[in-house]
Amino acid sequence: MSLQNLNGVIAIGFDRSQEVHSGNLLRAWSRRAVFFLTRCGLLLAFLVLWQVASTLRWVNPAVFPPLDLIWSAFWRGMTQGTLAADLGVSLRRSGLAFASAALVAIPLGLFMGQIRVVEQALDPILQLFRQTSALALYPVFILLLGLGELSKVFVIFWATTFPLLLSTIGGVKEVDPRLIEMARVYGASRLAVFTRVILPGALPQIFVGLRLSATMALLMLIASEMIGANQGLGFQVMNAQFNFQIPLMFSAIFLLAALGLLANYSIVGVQRHLCRWSEANI
Repeated sequence: MSLQNLNGVIAIGFDRSQEVHSGNLLRAWSRRAVFFLTRCGLLLAFLVLWQVASTLRWVNPAVFPPLDLIWSAFWRGMTQGTLAADLGVSLRRSGLAFASAALVAIPLGLFMGQIRVVEQALDPILQLFRQTSALALYPVFILLLGLGELSKVFVIFWATTFPLLLSTIGGVKEVDPRLIEMARVYGASRLAVFTRVILPGALPQIFVGLRLSATMALLMLIASEMIGANQGLGFQVMNAQFNFQIPLMFSAIFLLAALGLLANYSIVGVQRHLCRWSEANI
């Protein structure tokens, strides 16, 4: 084969490889676009409808302002107003309460799930406390702890503890007892059974409880900041509503929603990393 023919063959092969590579990229981008539209298409359509309906006055723009006005209010609040400071205060309150609930509920749930006598002894009082609304107890917490930060953090802690505690107990009880028995037959110590069998088996349910508790933390954060607070996103929502600053009110609401989504996806990401064997259930 001559050098010219060899160069031609190489050029044809290179062109074909480029076409294959381009085709693969196109298919990959198409799959990503379809996935994005499937996941977010309805949400985007809702936002577009909101903007159009408010701009064309299909709805009252004083009650549902256009999204561009909401974005402008958000940007002014973050750069010139107090929205950034309120965000920091709310994150501190909810983060401290959520972390405290996790430190209490997970070890207690692991302990109660393994020892039936302890669960039976504590279950009645836990059910009583769980069925009592945290908002109904908030005045009691204020009387005991005052109107300061401690009462706000504690009411969030109270509301977030029980979903996580019950999920942890349920996760321990769902571990296959045959796996525990097999580990003991092969001579595993109690610590090894706990770390190698019980804890991994309970992790998926623990993460379910974490997601529920994170949602509850944000809900109780808003409620606690609407009562006797002068800082925080919940206070910002109420203050903007009282002053009829509706775009600022919606910007604080959207910011709270974004925090909830971020917390949920962060917990899901950690769960996928730690529980790769149960990704089908996530």
